[in-house]
Formats: sequence, structure tokens, C-alpha cells
Amino acid sequence: MRRWAVILFAALAALACREMGAAPLPQRWVYASNSLGSDEQVAQLEQIINTAADHGLNGLLLSAGFDSLGRKQPDYFPRLERIKALCKRRGIELIPILFSAGYGGGVLGYDRNLAEGLPVVDAPFVVKGGEARIEKDPACQIANGGFEEWDGNRLKDFVFHDKPGEISHPDRDVVHEGKSSIRLERFGELSPEHGHARICQEITVRPHRQYRLQLWAKTQDLEPAGAFRVQVYTEKGVLAPVDVHLPSTSDWRRVEMTFNSGSWSKLRVYAGLWGGKRGTLWLDSLSLEELALYNVLRRPGTPITVRSADGATTYEEGKDYAPIVDPDLLRAHKDPAGLALRLLPGSRIREGDRLLVSYYHAQPIHRGQVTICMSEPKVYDIWREEARLVQQHLAPARWFLSMDEVRAGGTCRACKERGLSMAEILGDCITRQVKLIREVNPKAEVYIWSDMLDPKHNARSNYYLVEGDYTGSWEYVPKDLIIACWHYGIRDESLKFFSEHGFRTLGAAYYDGDDLENCKGWLESLRRTPNAVGIMYTSWRNKYALLGPFGDLVSR
Repeated sequence: MRRWAVILFAALAALACREMGAAPLPQRWVYASNSLGSDEQVAQLEQIINTAADHGLNGLLLSAGFDSLGRKQPDYFPRLERIKALCKRRGIELIPILFSAGYGGGVLGYDRNLAEGLPVVDAPFVVKGGEARIEKDPACQIANGGFEEWDGNRLKDFVFHDKPGEISHPDRDVVHEGKSSIRLERFGELSPEHGHARICQEITVRPHRQYRLQLWAKTQDLEPAGAFRVQVYTEKGVLAPVDVHLPSTSDWRRVEMTFNSGSWSKLRVYAGLWGGKRGTLWLDSLSLEELALYNVLRRPGTPITVRSADGATTYEEGKDYAPIVDPDLLRAHKDPAGLALRLLPGSRIREGDRLLVSYYHAQPIHRGQVTICMSEPKVYDIWREEARLVQQHLAPARWFLSMDEVRAGGTCRACKERGLSMAEILGDCITRQVKLIREVNPKAEVYIWSDMLDPKHNARSNYYLVEGDYTGSWEYVPKDLIIACWHYGIRDESLKFFSEHGFRTLGAAYYDGDDLENCKGWLESLRRTPNAVGIMYTSWRNKYALLGPFGDLVSR
């Protein structure tokens, strides 16, 4: 027994020595996001490139608006040439990242109507004064939204508020309007594990309708300020998450979010703190408003239908009512209630008529993230031209698909008429992206973020605003893709999964830590993974102080 233990120890020691002495991974990159909008920005990027080269790195994954080269100002291109020349001198390969569907800003810059659309179905409109607007349902509102009615320290009509009389209190001195607000305090002390200081009310809504939730908030020495959220929940989770920024100390500020009710008739509204440490938060004037024709989309896959109240007559755009175009689509709206439907001379619609209006709208989430429709042909026309321009200006050997966090899809007519699963729609999109690249560069190697192809990560059902299931998406993409895994907590499972499915892998390490422990963990995992080809210093907060030590670590 002892003899076998000695043999096992010797084998493990030999393996450890072999791993410690393993040759560096061939691709050792740094990620940078830089708009190249000024000479100062170029100088910052040059410093990153020089540091990378001085410490053994050999690639720069650059996000610099390569989804929208056709819209760049003339002064952009000399700056790009300056970066390209420096990379060549220092032996740093320049890899462009482009073609984002989840963060569709590049495509939306050409046409905002290419956003994925959520349906509003048979919203009731009524005609008054030559135009029709939404007829709001009085049942869909917040009860006691002014925080006026209390039973001692308990707020009436709310499902709960955290620790009445301890964390949450009526405040009749600090109010936005009316006679009282709700004050939230001592959450770090009384809810140390979660930092919860929340209110919650169940609301009635109509399925497939559009709503705005609004409240007013005031803060005093709130830490962290980012702990404040307004959320709408279904039985399955968050319906449309929105990140709200409040200063640590601020007078009353209006906070609002819009959402689509989906298939639900009952929802829960939450507002308050998750992870609060200290300070005070006041809330007041919580309200719910039904919207219509707000962020309305106009493209082939998002038609508008206007019918009579009995559904017997379908009215004609441009004949019975004026063409509907949202000039403020995905921008601040001049009319916060949305567009009116304007009658035209000779219209079959009469004063006082009730109508049923169906349409599709864009829905930003988090900090304005808007996903584009992967089924609309115009998207690929835009990407084809962008691929041509990237090849013209860079002629890169390697390209990187920015296909992470695709948080909407399958809801518009363009998606539904294809009869495909969301896994197939996503896989088809990625396959077409690779084809567009190889139309201009047949020998191009193509990389992609891992999450939308990883069953342990985002390749799943119940994902944000997606109608359908991404499970199995990895079966519908080219096998010569190189997968950049980025979730540290599941790195071993992810690397193993993709390796076993025949993909090469790269580890996206670092993620803005204060040391290189994350990178060491990635390096160990990659060295155990067949067909792992590289590692990357990945900063989202422009933290490059550890870039040199990272290069030394991965290059030895």
C-alpha cells in the first residue's frame, strides 16, 4: 500500500512540474474598449499596447465601434491606422470584436426599428377629437401609492415592507407630496446578510400590454448607491430589470421604468434596496400608468393592426389613419404617454369609436441594453457591409463575435414565422455571421463569447425577455469556432464541455480584480484542457495596473 502511495505521489509531482513548466499558451491577449474618439484616447490605448508587448502578450482584442465603421467620422480612420501601425511594430496582433446582437447599438445606429419587438395585443383605444388613444383600465393601478394610509407602522395594501417599525417607517416630515412617505433605514444593522429595505405590492395588469412604473426617491448618505432597484416580478422571476442610479445623497428624484406585461395578469412590484449597508432612503408617489404606441417598431417583422372593437373590420394605415412612426424611438419621448392614432379625412373610423390596436415595441433593460432581431434580413445586410469595411481597413486574420447576453428574441413576427427554436435562431445567426466574415476573408479564424452556447451559463430557458429556449444552441454553430469562456465560477465545467464537443477554447481572465488569483485559476484550468489555445486579460473598468504582471505570469 505504501509503495502505491509513493508511486502516486511521484506521478502527481511529475504532473505538477510538467504543468508548471508547460509552454505558454500561444495566444496571450489583452482586451480593450476604446472609441478612438480623440488623440488622448489613442494615447491611452498605445500605453496598453506597449505594456502588453513589453510583458510577452501578443494580441489586442479591440472594441472600437467595428459594428459601425460606415458611420464613422473621417478623423476616426487615421487614429485607427495609428493603432494598427503600433501593433505591427510591437508584434501585437489586432483582433476586432464586432457583430453584437445582445447589445445592438451598432445596428441600431443604422436603423432603430431593428430592435427585437415585444407584442402589445388588442389594446383598447377610443376616438376623441380626431385621434385615438389608449383607454386605460382603472383596475390597473397602485393602491396607496402615496404612502398615506398606515396601520401603525404597517403600510396598507402592500404585500410587505421590510421590518415595519425597525427598517421601514412612515415619515410625515419628509415627503414629496401628500402627508407622508416611507423611510427606510438601519438596513445594514438589521438585515446584515442581505441589506434588504424593500416595499412590495401585487398589481393587476392586462396581458401583453405596455406600462410605466414611476416613483420618487430621496437619499441621505446611502451606501452603496447602486443597491437601489425598482423591479417587476412574475412567478418565474424578474420581468424587465432596470438599473437605476441614485446619488448617495440627493433631494427627491423621479425614477421610472417601462415594461411589457407579457402573458401575465398579476405581477409584483418591488422598490428599495438589495445589499444596502448604511444611510437613509425615502420613497413616495408610486404610480402605474398604461402606455400605448411607445417605442413602437416599424419593420416587416413588427406590423401594426388596427381593428374595430368587434374585430370585424381591419382599418388601413395611410387611408383610415395616418402612418405611425415613432420619432422618439429609444430616446426621450416628447409625449410620455406614447403616440396618438390620428384619423385621416374620409376615414371609416368615427368619433367615439372603440378600436383594438396591436403592435410591437422595443424594450430597453438594465442600463439601456437593447437586443436586435436576429431574424430580420436587414440586420445581415448591415453586417455584410461592416465585414467588408473591417477587411478593408484591418484585414485581420482573427475576428471575434460579440455575441454575449442576447436577452430578447422570439417575440416578433419575423422570429415566429420561421418556426425555429431560439437555439436554432441563435445558431443560425452565428453561422451567418461566420459566413459573412469568410466572404471577405476565407481563412479567417473566428472567436466568440461562451455564455450563449454554454448550458451552465445562458444557453437555457427563462432568460430575460426571450420567448423560447436557447438550450442546444451549441449544436447549430460551426465547430471551428474558438470559444472564449468568461465565467470564472464554472470555468472547469465550461472548458470541459466545449473541449468535449470539439471546440477550441480561450480563457477570458482577470475581470477587474485587485490581484491575479483569478488569472492563476484560469491558467491552471486551461493547462488541463485539451485544445485550449489562449488566455486574455479582460477589463471592463479600464483597470490595467496588473497588465504587466499578468503578461509575466502567462508568458513564462
